[in-house]
Amino acid sequence: MTKHYIFFTRNVLPQAQAHLVQVAHTANAAANLGYPAVLVYLQKGLKALNPIDLIFPFRPRKPDEELAKFYNIQDKLKVAPLPMPWPIDFVNSKLANSSTLATKYYFPLHILPKTKIVHTRDWNFVKAAIAQGIPAIYEHHHHEEKKFEPEIVKSPLFQISVTVADTIRSTMIQNGMPPEKVIKLHNGFNHLFLERQPEKAAEWRQKLLGNKREHLVVYSGALHEFKGVNLLIDVAKELPEIQFALAGGNEDQVKKYQKLAQEKQVENIAFLGHLTQDKLASLLQAADILAHPHLSGEAATFTSPLKLFDYMASGTPIVSSKIPPLKEFESTKAVAGWCEPDDPHQFAQCLQQVLQTHPRKPEGYADSMEFVNQFSCENRLAKILSYVEDSMRPTLV
Repeated sequence: MTKHYIFFTRNVLPQAQAHLVQVAHTANAAANLGYPAVLVYLQKGLKALNPIDLIFPFRPRKPDEELAKFYNIQDKLKVAPLPMPWPIDFVNSKLANSSTLATKYYFPLHILPKTKIVHTRDWNFVKAAIAQGIPAIYEHHHHEEKKFEPEIVKSPLFQISVTVADTIRSTMIQNGMPPEKVIKLHNGFNHLFLERQPEKAAEWRQKLLGNKREHLVVYSGALHEFKGVNLLIDVAKELPEIQFALAGGNEDQVKKYQKLAQEKQVENIAFLGHLTQDKLASLLQAADILAHPHLSGEAATFTSPLKLFDYMASGTPIVSSKIPPLKEFESTKAVAGWCEPDDPHQFAQCLQQVLQTHPRKPEGYADSMEFVNQFSCENRLAKILSYVEDSMRPTLV
């Protein structure tokens, strides 16, 4: 019997949060490399009342079309949604929450017999796996002041923990993680962003460019102030001859920033909301420039360059703020323009300069696309598995 490589998230899928995109892409990469990967997540609402799923909750199968399209999942990855019927997570009780049900019931009784190794951001799931004799890989991408239990991190079953910034690695070590069991690796990008989509890119330009504007600047990502969204609105006001488009954010965030742009009388900025991965890839290729206007501050010390990798894969010129996690890329040709953070005037000047030095190429800039290949999800996962003992690695199928 084939034993699975389990990727677990205690969330309902699909959702647009960046960390869930990363989880889905990592599981997808494992499947692409030939491992028997299963993405395990929660299922709530009416779907969680399916009697077959309640009797046989762990049934790896192909993802439905919505999920596959949302995360650009290829056809090798299997998924296993775990039913969480009412009153799970509706009643304030430890016995009626999804963590308890997943780790105390579903895992030991249904998932464990078919599992070779688990890979998750969920610390409770890591502990449950090790308690049941299953090796674990732990991803930890944000600062948290929690102590890691010595009996877990020093267990020979605890293979490796992975983070995305040196600052977080240091905090993890201070909180009890053995230094030899934590590595820093950038998040990887999905290969979809390398595939050229000239027709769809042309459709985006036709849709977004108007009022005699010929240049399009695109931002994609979360709509948070520390990501530079407010700054980009000020940049757009300074450059009325250029069209700006921002992809990402939930409905409330989109409305909030639309209102802010109206208050500032900025008419050359469009908020597109969340886009599925395939639509986002063609939008990035449609732009003249991709903007990465991240502000300085604490958030800038641990921001993953994943968005920058998606940008690079599109082959579109990039203008980015200089923040610590991106310092290693400042000497490459993959980013066309750098500027100090927090200064909309300087960012606007940098955009104008790059428009002159890097005219749009529908086929994309080769330097950028070639450079980013090393940061694919598949390469990242292969590096992680190199830290796993041979006897504990999943077998290729």
